[in-house]
Amino acid sequence: MKTGLARVFVAGHRGMVGSAIRRELERKGYVHLLTPSRHELNLENQAAVQQFFDRERPDVVYLAAAKVGGILDNERHPVAYLARNLLIQTNVIRAAYESGVSRLLFLGSSCIYPRLAPQPMREEHLLTGPLESTNEAYAIAKIAGVKLCEAYRREFGSCFISAMPTNLYGQGDNYDLESSHVLPALIRKFHEGKLANASFVTVWGTGQALREFLHVDDLARACVQLMEGDPDHAIYNIGSGEEISIAELARLVARIVGYEGKIKFDLSRPDGTPRKLLDSSRMRELGWKPEISLAEGIAMTYRQFLRESSALQRLTSALS
Repeated sequence: MKTGLARVFVAGHRGMVGSAIRRELERKGYVHLLTPSRHELNLENQAAVQQFFDRERPDVVYLAAAKVGGILDNERHPVAYLARNLLIQTNVIRAAYESGVSRLLFLGSSCIYPRLAPQPMREEHLLTGPLESTNEAYAIAKIAGVKLCEAYRREFGSCFISAMPTNLYGQGDNYDLESSHVLPALIRKFHEGKLANASFVTVWGTGQALREFLHVDDLARACVQLMEGDPDHAIYNIGSGEEISIAELARLVARIVGYEGKIKFDLSRPDGTPRKLLDSSRMRELGWKPEISLAEGIAMTYRQFLRESSALQRLTSALS
């Protein structure tokens, strides 16, 4: 189907991943983008979702809507991470099939793989061992979404694909220290430490855990490429192929932000999975590769954080 004619529904278009996919689609010339607000469409309401699909008849669906957060929020609210995500993804995937959607991409997460999976993790490592306990509820929900897409492929021949991104960051990230992931949390902590001229900033865990990071714009390019191509597999890992320890990451963020104090590690806090490196060879075989380095991406993200912070301060001043 020609780019200009396809009706594309981006579920979760206001989130970090969904908004990046929307920007990439717009960059490539898609004009019929369906982006209802949460007020206009509650994805947890099965009847409302089906009515939307019956009325709008999308050709392609990007399912990026989800309840997401860091270790602390996952541990505090497992019901929300499991139940809400199950509702959202089941409603959208089912309605997509019922209304005849030609292609659907479900956004999963690298946390679906076992805590101690062989490194780098390949798609076939799914369900070969216990999950990381600190995000088990979220992982189980995402695994259910992956398996539901696989079931529709196997039973009905639907072109429903799942993408498993590594740890993401970039424009539109969440900087709430109660619910954010590690990289945006570090950006905010070191920024506030710089402003306060703090003698030290505390980072959770030992700093020894290894993580892989990918800028969300690189993920968006991969997602659109998958939907425009003719993929052979049901699941595609999408990662940078490079990993860094949390300690090294903290030092990198501090340097980019301009914080010159000390970094202390809170050993009473969990590290999470010791290592999470994806084998993204399936995706790379299709010609995709990341374009944004980690240092460049963090600098871009910090500049965006500063713009968003300034805008919020102006709004707060205007309302006070």
